[in-house]
Amino acid sequence: MPVNKQIVLDSRPTGKVSAANFRLVEKELPTTYDGYILVRNHYLSLDPYMRGRLNDVKSYARPQQVDEVMGGATVGEVVESHRAEFAVGDFVVGPGGWQQFSMADGMGWRKVSREIPLSAYLGVVGMPGVTAWYGLNEIIKPKAGETVVVSAASGAVGGVVGQLAKAKGARVIGIAGGREKCAYVREELGFDACLDYKSGRFEGELSVSLQDGIDGLFENVGGEPFLQCVKHFNDFARIAVCGLIASYEGAPTIFPNMLMFIARRIKMEGFIVGDHPDVWPKALAELGDLVGAGRLKYRETVRQGLEATPQALVDLLHGGNFGKMLVKLV
Repeated sequence: MPVNKQIVLDSRPTGKVSAANFRLVEKELPTTYDGYILVRNHYLSLDPYMRGRLNDVKSYARPQQVDEVMGGATVGEVVESHRAEFAVGDFVVGPGGWQQFSMADGMGWRKVSREIPLSAYLGVVGMPGVTAWYGLNEIIKPKAGETVVVSAASGAVGGVVGQLAKAKGARVIGIAGGREKCAYVREELGFDACLDYKSGRFEGELSVSLQDGIDGLFENVGGEPFLQCVKHFNDFARIAVCGLIASYEGAPTIFPNMLMFIARRIKMEGFIVGDHPDVWPKALAELGDLVGAGRLKYRETVRQGLEATPQALVDLLHGGNFGKMLVKLV
């Protein structure tokens, strides 16, 4: 009997997540029926938000349940279909979870073109790309000549933010961990500068790079780099808070002196891109066109095989990725 390999949450982490918090299981391959499709997943997406779902606390996303298949986005091929809008052979992206095959009623799934690589639909032309597009265009709204700072600049979201900001005429400064990542951000993605927060010279180098101050900050990390950036905000600066990965594994979230926000009339807005379905079609169309034309660059870290998925998540949370983190199944 054909089987479907799956990874379920075995136990909730206490402190830092480890691969031991997950378990590989094998279930009989599901049989589809009216109204459903069966998708053979080619790639799984690993994203920082997954860490928060492992805790049994109320948040913007439902907590991952123990003994259930770990949730997450996938891209793959329809191998059986009992829905008119999907045909066998269609390639689709949706909430397939950490498993080889996904049976779905079609909700949350969309067909995609093979004109760009399938993996791109989980990154630059997927949720991370739309996240970058929304935070930049709807919150920061950069003007030509302004300075925009992007943390986690070599990541799946940050790399897109910086390139879109450059296209709008902004001066873009990235923050990343390590010389190799900073070189990639400058030389491949075209940022004006990228500062290594691990260098031991970060505070001084940031001050030199930001003599004209910060007009927009796309925040993915939090922690000390964010506190250093606060010192350089211009009047009416805008901050888009996308993530705080520095605190996802238990480190305290440090908040700066609030008087600065009054004195500088700073706007800071946290956002979840899933709250804004109205912008997705426009953002995805724009991002897809840019990738297809070779005008939006991206990088991926790809692990092989479903069994590699738990450790891939652990590595992502500790900076072990270069660009988008994926697991390839096919």
